[in-house]
Amino acid sequence: MPIDPTAVGSQSEPVRHSWTSSDAILYALGVGAGAVDPLDELGFTTENSNGVTQQVLPTMAVVLGVGGGGAFGSIGSFNPAMLVHGEQAIQLHGPIPVAGEVETVGEITAIYDKGKGALVEVRSASTDTATGQPLFTTTMSAFIRGEGGFGGERGPSGPKNPPPERAPDHEQAYVTRSDQALIYRLSGDRNPLHSDPTFAAMGGFDRPILHGLCTYGFTGRALLHRLCEGDPTRFRAMEGRFSSPVMPGERLMVHMWETGAGEALFQTTGDDGRAVLSGGRLAYAVAS
Repeated sequence: MPIDPTAVGSQSEPVRHSWTSSDAILYALGVGAGAVDPLDELGFTTENSNGVTQQVLPTMAVVLGVGGGGAFGSIGSFNPAMLVHGEQAIQLHGPIPVAGEVETVGEITAIYDKGKGALVEVRSASTDTATGQPLFTTTMSAFIRGEGGFGGERGPSGPKNPPPERAPDHEQAYVTRSDQALIYRLSGDRNPLHSDPTFAAMGGFDRPILHGLCTYGFTGRALLHRLCEGDPTRFRAMEGRFSSPVMPGERLMVHMWETGAGEALFQTTGDDGRAVLSGGRLAYAVAS
């Protein structure tokens, strides 16, 4: 059955996911925390340092809000190998607990006909089961190659969140490890594209590539430290578009432009200056 545009509005069954203090630390290490200045990120990489309270990186929402993708089951059949992660956004309703459990429900919020493929957007709302309060919302879009041409709306197009034509206000460089994908995958994404050279070759790569959401996590760290002074309670929302694959071991540069009180645009580039995460926007609380 081809892609069914009437699936917009379909929801997944609620899925529960729990995590521990160790999971929060493993995620932080998976997105490079502690590699530049261990003392600066001690609160994210250890639970037992004197005088330091453990915290959770805001971008961990992308691995905790699992289950919402079950809504994809309502859109019809397609070849999963033809699916490409297009965009990712998170909205935090408060700091993520060091350990806890969420219940997540996903909803198909849009299906667009892009001609050569279909663009499907899924929004997943995660509720803290201990308090009954919303904890975070994640939104992802996926481009499914070969599934267009069904006569649906084309949807929005063109550049999103273009940065100002001036030098960035802040820049932050991070070098990923050669084994970065092997560490990051322990947080849940076991796609062999990021670990198995044979599988990566089938996808046209000479070696396994880094998870796009790992690049997203590295970028989120830069935004947190340069714009929120390392305080996760000030980090409100982040969105960006995956523009190019990253190879483990590559150097990432995050360029940031402050565009208003509590708002910034950003772009992350790779070794050769190409954009790897573009159309980026951060919303954050301004320090009082």
